[in-house]
Amino acid sequence: MVCPLSNESLKRPEMKASVEQHTVDRVCHYLEEELGLEHLQVKLKEHYITDEKLQSLTADDLKNMGIENHKDHLKILNTIKMVLQIKDSPKVFNDSVHGHMEFHPLLVKIIDTPQFQRLRYIKQLGGAYFVYPGASHNRFEHSLGVGYLAGELAQALKTKHDNEGENLIDEKDILSVQIAGLCHDLGHGPFSHMFESVCPKKKVKCISTDHEQISIEMFDYLVEENGLKPLMKLYGLCDPDLIFIKEMIHSEDKHGNWPHEGRGEDKSFLYEIVANKTNGVDVDKFDYFARDCHHLGMQNNFDYRRFLKFARVCEAEDGKKHICIRDKEVYNMYDFFHTRYCLHRRAYQHRVNKAIEIMIRDALSKVKDIKIEGFEKTLLESIDDMAAYTKLTDCLLQVILFSTDDNLKEAKEIIERIFSRDLYVFLGETLVVESKKKIEWKKKLAEPLRLKPEDFETVNVTINYGMKERNPIETMYFYTKSDPQKAVKLPKEQVSHLLPDTFSETFIRVYCKKSLQPDEKKRLENWCKENIFEPLQVIFTSRLLNLSNL
Repeated sequence: MVCPLSNESLKRPEMKASVEQHTVDRVCHYLEEELGLEHLQVKLKEHYITDEKLQSLTADDLKNMGIENHKDHLKILNTIKMVLQIKDSPKVFNDSVHGHMEFHPLLVKIIDTPQFQRLRYIKQLGGAYFVYPGASHNRFEHSLGVGYLAGELAQALKTKHDNEGENLIDEKDILSVQIAGLCHDLGHGPFSHMFESVCPKKKVKCISTDHEQISIEMFDYLVEENGLKPLMKLYGLCDPDLIFIKEMIHSEDKHGNWPHEGRGEDKSFLYEIVANKTNGVDVDKFDYFARDCHHLGMQNNFDYRRFLKFARVCEAEDGKKHICIRDKEVYNMYDFFHTRYCLHRRAYQHRVNKAIEIMIRDALSKVKDIKIEGFEKTLLESIDDMAAYTKLTDCLLQVILFSTDDNLKEAKEIIERIFSRDLYVFLGETLVVESKKKIEWKKKLAEPLRLKPEDFETVNVTINYGMKERNPIETMYFYTKSDPQKAVKLPKEQVSHLLPDTFSETFIRVYCKKSLQPDEKKRLENWCKENIFEPLQVIFTSRLLNLSNL
């Protein structure tokens, strides 16, 4: 479908107080033909709305005409703006991390929707707020930051290549990338990633996480519910651009040389800005590294502003265009991946944080099939209904805590333990073992205190540099000062002999779900040490010695 912007007849005449004739007819035609809202255009015609009145029409006016639905108000008013070419002004947000961030008026319209505002009530780090008092930040501010940085990186690349006579990026690309950055986390449930383990989305058929798939569905719902399509067309975004936005949020595996529809292979680098599947270097991490470190009180050694200065687009050996960084910045990139490791080690996988998240998971698992008062559907049903999902936020914990419903009693007891700091007891951690062994441990752990195997929880924790066991730098492309057009790889041996040889570690933790007296806790800790942790350390040491002798 051709964008209305391409039609010269829709351009607003300069220096005129009123619009051209038959504007009402054009608005009505769009409502009926494009949006299928014949009943709305009938209402407009019934009340003899003139072209001049159309410019000042308000939601109250529409209500007086008998159009009660707020969603219909938005669709009519946004359609009028599109036809009359009325464009709003940008808006500035003052952010604690990035300072003053200016947003395109279309982005502001997206931000000012209930579906996006919902992110204010979902903590960025889930249960970490119960451990780190400063970790009160939320998905809302993170999403603003990602949308802002997506625009900054896209604009930096455009400016650099425009100055060299290359037209790689246009304004529609930049706006689309900003929207993708802004909306990439719309699908997060209560307490962020933890919710995915409680209510997994069964129909997901790809390698990406559940929240990415739900983000796509929530984005579609947001656009439809708030009547934003006319405004998107006002700013030049057509159906291929909406496909492009959703592909940047969540890209499905497809067969063929080029899996995307929104943009051609000549713009492959655009897919690396928001969620980089090639090497993990993207503006999502730029923001949450800076934001999480700021709120956790930790040092962030990666400077994303320097990355923006040295980033450019080069064609690589695979025939695709990639975002490349100057070769001398390789140390900054090692800091990037090491920062990820440190955040996981010290915060995301913090042993008390994980204990609390397990407790929240257990509480929600007990109520996921129950319709809680104030919610339209059960938790499991809500993940397939975006209207119901919009109401799911971290407040779910308080709803259960203050409920008098006997069906929620077990979940309520677990949540009460969190708020009284009667947490699951951490018994220790060691290297990972097979699942069969973990089941045997639970049985043996239960014997000394006459507990049940289900009173224990064993958790696998994997921390790496972002590419599992691989060195992530080996997946990146660089360019040199002497040949800035050529993308090259930088093997670790050419960088330094002091860099790490191992880029991933996996260990297992043991928790007891029951409240324990100090002497009981000591007995279990000693049993774990004697029967689990020390033997495994011996096995691991012997394996290392055997490997070194090969």
